[in-house]
Amino acid sequence: MSQSSLKPANRQFAVYLGLFVTTWAGYVLLVYRHVQALGEASFAYAATNICVRLMIWVAPVFLMLKVVDRTAPLRALGLVDNWKRGVLVGLGLSTLLLVLPLLRFGWPHSIGRNITWNSVLSTSLGIGFFEEIPFRGFILQKFQTRMNFWLANALTSLVFVSLHLPGWFRLHLFTPSLTLNIFALSFVWGMVFRCSRSLWSCVISHSASDFISFVLFHGR
Repeated sequence: MSQSSLKPANRQFAVYLGLFVTTWAGYVLLVYRHVQALGEASFAYAATNICVRLMIWVAPVFLMLKVVDRTAPLRALGLVDNWKRGVLVGLGLSTLLLVLPLLRFGWPHSIGRNITWNSVLSTSLGIGFFEEIPFRGFILQKFQTRMNFWLANALTSLVFVSLHLPGWFRLHLFTPSLTLNIFALSFVWGMVFRCSRSLWSCVISHSASDFISFVLFHGR
């Protein structure tokens, strides 16, 4: 493939990435406070979060793959081939992610107070799809067509962290340790995707990780 034929694809990906980052930051900084007014434990809040994530995080990826790349989105994202391996790896990693805090903290108590529509539907069950489809499924693979895996994975993880920054600042959650932890998790999921060759491994383990962190061991 000639260098000139790559340039339009590079521009289109750069435009996508820029719009993704700015749109999400704008939503978090300007619109999210109105969504919070629905009540963070309400079904309306959870449903709104899911719809927003689908529109900003997921739908543009499918549009890029279908219209720009002219490819089958599910296969390109890694959701078709090697799915059995992906499910097994995802379940195995999820088990490890559960065992480690159990050994450290013991069985969690007062789980009920952490269960809301949003913590189950959006933060737990949906988060693997919302975040893995654009990042490991699309952005990482796009970067890999331009550079080696390790640099592509590092850049993807930096973008992943940058997407979380507006929310952390908005909710006063930002800390250097949290930033490093999220970068490390993103980098690990990149390696898991590379080894399993299936996005299901990341989707399942990512959802499990957030369920364990935000519902089972919230605040631990």
